[in-house]
Order: sequence, then C-alpha cells, then structure tokens
Amino acid sequence: MTPLVVIGKSGQLAWEIARLIPDAVCLGRDDIDITSDSSISDTLEPLAPGAIINASAYTAVDNAETDEANAYLLNQTAVAKLAQYCKDQQVFFVHVSTDYVFNGEKGAPYTVDDLIEPQGMYGKTKAAGEAEVIGILPEKSAIIRTSWVYSSHGNNFVKTMLRLMVDKPQLGVIDDQIGSPTWAKGLAQACIEAATGQLAGVFHWSDEGVCSWYDFALAIQQFGIDKGLLDSRIPINPIPSSAYPTPATRPHYSVLDKTLSRSSYKTPLIHWRKQLCAMMNELK
Repeated sequence: MTPLVVIGKSGQLAWEIARLIPDAVCLGRDDIDITSDSSISDTLEPLAPGAIINASAYTAVDNAETDEANAYLLNQTAVAKLAQYCKDQQVFFVHVSTDYVFNGEKGAPYTVDDLIEPQGMYGKTKAAGEAEVIGILPEKSAIIRTSWVYSSHGNNFVKTMLRLMVDKPQLGVIDDQIGSPTWAKGLAQACIEAATGQLAGVFHWSDEGVCSWYDFALAIQQFGIDKGLLDSRIPINPIPSSAYPTPATRPHYSVLDKTLSRSSYKTPLIHWRKQLCAMMNELK
C-alpha cells in the first residue's frame, strides 16, 4: 500500500510534498490521464493509495478565458473522476482550490461558508470542481483553498520579481489587489496533515498577514538585498489594476479567513514575511 499519491508532479505543491514525504508517489501527465476513468483505475489500483492529494489544475488564469473547454476538463471533469475513484475505493481525497472562487468585493476575510461567486473562467472551473468533490464524497474529502502560492521551485511571482529587479531599471506593481501570499511548503504540510489525519471539510490555508502585490514586491526586494540575491535597489512604483489590464478579472480583495484551520490543524500558520524569508534562504 502506498501511503500517499500526489496528482501533479511538476508543480510547486507536489515538489514540496515530495520533499516532505520522500515515499509519496507523484504522478504527472506522462504517468496518468486524469480525464480517463480507465487510466485512473489502471494507474492507481496497483498503488493502493491510502490517500490522494490533487495538486494538479489548469492554472493559466488569463488563458482560461478563451480555453474554457480545457479549463473545465482539468478543473471539473478530472476532479469528478478522481473523487469518484476515491469514493469507490474508500480513499481519502484532498483537493486544492483557490481564492478565485470568491468575487473579491467583500472587503473582509472570506470564511469557508461565504458565497461562491467567481468572476472569471478560472474561478468558475475551480468552483465547479469543488462542487463535484462535495457532491461525490463529502465525508472523506478535504477542499483546501489557497492564494498567491510561491516556492523555490517552478515559476511564481517571487522568482519573477527577483529576475525583473535585475533586468529592469524600475518596476510598476499593482497595489489595489489585496491578499495573502502562501509558501508552498506550508501548504504542503497542511495537505499532508489533511490526508494522513483524514480532516474532512472545506478549509482555507494561506500564510498569516495581509498585503498588496506592491507590498509583496517591496519585501521581495528587501530580503533579496539582505540575502545577497540582489546587488542593488531599483524604484518600485505602485500602480492600479487599471494600468495593467489582463483578460481575466482578478479579485480586488481575497484574504481568506483561517479560523477553522487554526482550530483543526497542528501545522502552524506563519506570517508571510517570515515564510518569504525562509524560502529566499533556500534560493540563496
């Protein structure tokens, strides 16, 4: 029996889970076709997983606006098939979701019970996936919503900012979108705890504290200089979302209320600045 199977081998979250649980089996698109019932059963049955963490998703937020069919295929259809397999085999299922299921207009942290009202196609497909999990196996699943995920592995805002701070004379960064960054390592620990402890329900997980993308960029620059990842400081200017139009609408405010996670998980919630500092020590 395999204690843990992770769907989505190449992403930040799966990479962090594999570092924490070396005997976890991480499956990528070359290993399993999660849009195919037969591929799911043929691949998973020999492994006999104790729990499955779904860390795969269609995450190209802007592309989803015009690539609706593929976004739904990965974020709803595949999720439903994985959930059904878990129900049939009595396997606990952890599914990772997003702050984009909310409309971003509340102005206070979103609780797990707040109205689901996604604004863009990415959020709509992720909300549809959540609904499948809840409909198929509510008693043996955890949905963990997160936001602004980054890691020392893969592509993300932190590594992009560090690169641009070397290449550009100055930067403009959006200051009217408010949320909470999440180091994928902490999220991985929460997913593992949910899987091994069979913590069923809908949970929110991001690092503690609140910031704008502009605040986040300033901190990245400061820590980058402190840790020798950057040689010099460049001007970083706050800009409104209207100055950087994108195909998909981003939530203006997507802070997640983590009250339930604080009472349910042993994994500690840590402030985003402390987590960013730890991640950048890894980059160093």
